[in-house]
Amino acid sequence: MSSHESQAGVPSRARPAPAISSIAALTALELRLAARRSENILVTLVIPVAVLLFFGGSGVIALAANPVPSLVPGTIALGIVAAGLVNLGIATAFERRYGVLKRLGAAPLPRGGFLAAKLTAVLVLEMVQLIVIVAAAKLAFGWSPGPAWSPIVVVVAVALGTAAFVSLGLLLAGTLRAEAVLALANALFLGLLMVGGVVLPVDHLPTFLQGFATLLPSSALADVLRIGLDSGTTATATDLAVALPVLAAWAIGAAVLAARFFRWDD
Repeated sequence: MSSHESQAGVPSRARPAPAISSIAALTALELRLAARRSENILVTLVIPVAVLLFFGGSGVIALAANPVPSLVPGTIALGIVAAGLVNLGIATAFERRYGVLKRLGAAPLPRGGFLAAKLTAVLVLEMVQLIVIVAAAKLAFGWSPGPAWSPIVVVVAVALGTAAFVSLGLLLAGTLRAEAVLALANALFLGLLMVGGVVLPVDHLPTFLQGFATLLPSSALADVLRIGLDSGTTATATDLAVALPVLAAWAIGAAVLAARFFRWDD
């Protein structure tokens, strides 16, 4: 088509929207859909805050004279588990079941852009979680990070934890049937809540569970966050040197497996 024909009013072929605009639009859609699912709000926001308020104020667990400094990093870790493994995993599994992923995979936006939108939505949700948990801890218990807290360690922990649990969520969503993902993701969430080092640090678990729990991504994430927020525990640089590689290994390993085995159709 010549420039003369285009100027004369003949419509030219529509160009696909820029990738950034498409990712932003998909991210906004993901967030709207998440906000409409009451079960998502329960798992990602209500349960972590309820865990913090209950165990922080009831004295059920005797971590120390004040358990809140240890519970705040643990509930932040629990929120990351909920956002990546449960919320993202279940939603993506049902999108795959109903053919949404297959249609989006054929869209002009590269599949990597679709995954980027999901990851961005998870990060936004985690920021909301962080604000809500910190506000609840501050208002209810007067909590604040310790004097030696490290923003760099906290950011690294959140980044690696997000990568690990988003990848695990996508691995489940891309390989199992939606109903299986629904059951397994919720079961894993409850299991990690009980023995994953988020409420009770690993050294407060029964001895026969400690070795297993140390290798879980949730306990590694919670430990790195406790060190980064200077929670007042006895954790040292040696503990960080153990927990950080465990968390990084989960992030890398789960990402590789998700990339290898994720299927876009059911």
